[in-house]
Amino acid sequence: MGLFSKKEILQSEPGVLYAITSGNVIKIEQVKDEVFAQKMMGDGLAFVSKDGEVVSPCDGIITAIFQTNHAIGITTDDGTEILIHIGIDTVKEGGNGFKGFVKNGERVTRGQKLIIFDKQKLEAKGYDLTIPMIITNMDEINIKIIADGAVTKGTKVMQFKKITQEV
Repeated sequence: MGLFSKKEILQSEPGVLYAITSGNVIKIEQVKDEVFAQKMMGDGLAFVSKDGEVVSPCDGIITAIFQTNHAIGITTDDGTEILIHIGIDTVKEGGNGFKGFVKNGERVTRGQKLIIFDKQKLEAKGYDLTIPMIITNMDEINIKIIADGAVTKGTKVMQFKKITQEV
């Protein structure tokens, strides 16, 4: 690997979302926040991170990044809207323990680092650091969860298609 080696770019498969962190996948219904568990904002799954790093689940455009870096929105090229929310009530930290690596309007690729968070510091303060990843425009999308249990970043975890298509 030379000094000016090219960074490997992972190709994103259309209609697939990949693990945003290494750790465990849990059902969205198991998230200890009713807004996510009852799918009020959308459907998806959640992660329990081992390492405190969140990467992009797909290629797309950053369409929302909270000043506190605890949540981020990505829109895929086909218009699918994805929300990643790090932890329950972590907005109360005002960004302490979070560092963002992207900005609104930026094009990202699958596996690109989005946010890191200080897992130990936030857990010591009593935060549940479950990370819901949901599709918010569910009236247009069908999803199929294809992973459960332990995953590493980049593992296929969800398939999605426009409602007019079969999953």
